[in-house]
Amino acid sequence: MRMVKPELVGIKTPDGLELPGLLYSTKAHQSAAIYLHGNGSSSVFYGEPQYSRVLAAELNRRGIAFLAFNNRGAHLIKKLTIRKGNIEKRRRFGMAYEKIRECVPDINGAVQFLKSRGYRKLYLVGASTGANKICVYDHYQKRNPISGYILLAGGDDVGITYRSSGRTKFWRLLKEARRKIKAGQGGEIIKELLPDTIFSYQGFFDLANPDGDYNTFPFYEVLRRVSLSTRPLFRFYRKMRKPTLVVYGEQDEYAWGNVPKVIEILKSYQPDFAYRIIPGADHGFKGHRGELGRIMAKWLARPEARVIKKRS
Repeated sequence: MRMVKPELVGIKTPDGLELPGLLYSTKAHQSAAIYLHGNGSSSVFYGEPQYSRVLAAELNRRGIAFLAFNNRGAHLIKKLTIRKGNIEKRRRFGMAYEKIRECVPDINGAVQFLKSRGYRKLYLVGASTGANKICVYDHYQKRNPISGYILLAGGDDVGITYRSSGRTKFWRLLKEARRKIKAGQGGEIIKELLPDTIFSYQGFFDLANPDGDYNTFPFYEVLRRVSLSTRPLFRFYRKMRKPTLVVYGEQDEYAWGNVPKVIEILKSYQPDFAYRIIPGADHGFKGHRGELGRIMAKWLARPEARVIKKRS
């Protein structure tokens, strides 16, 4: 099958942003998958185009359109325009400022765009932080039109930050971030983290707060038996009811060196989900993206999955 040439599109969010995306589709496609990229300096236009093209080719082959778009957390810092009626306002976005709950209007914008194009069945595919966002979206948007989820290498940013910072620095930075936010200074960049890491106080607090929305996959707490959060572990993941495929690379560098254990933990909360480990693949599935695309496409093209059992 010849590669479908992508169409450059604009995704309008309910709160006034227009986010750029690439739609890989033909008129024959009636279902579509929305791809959510990861964190850091991620972008579907820089760094991940080949990733998107490979996945899109496999899904298109199975009759599924593929939409990859830059969410408001793309890049480290990016100025975007908010338009509401005749009023325009410039604001800073990007990873340094993003709050994970903001994925809800981003995804809803993508959903409305695809609906306007006539797609009847929609799926969400999230890579790395994108997988976390699917869990957050499912929690805050329970009644959504998505038919199924694919979680690719969901990560534990709270655990990673805790281990890299050390206990004392971690809790000190969280306390300072909370104080800055309360004082209306959450948009300030944390100079102590420069030059290696660029975060505003609000962005850091959202990502590192153990009781926050970001902490969807607290593997470190389970594997190292460290108590960081006071809320139930995997509280969003355990309540998801839509058919879901979970995929990790065998050599995922952010899975604490134990991908089988990570899968075991997830299965304990959601035994009815589908799980796959790709041998030899890392966090970004480099060198294995064709295989990943085929696994995704085969799962999405299957007959409708049975209803997920309700669990506490």
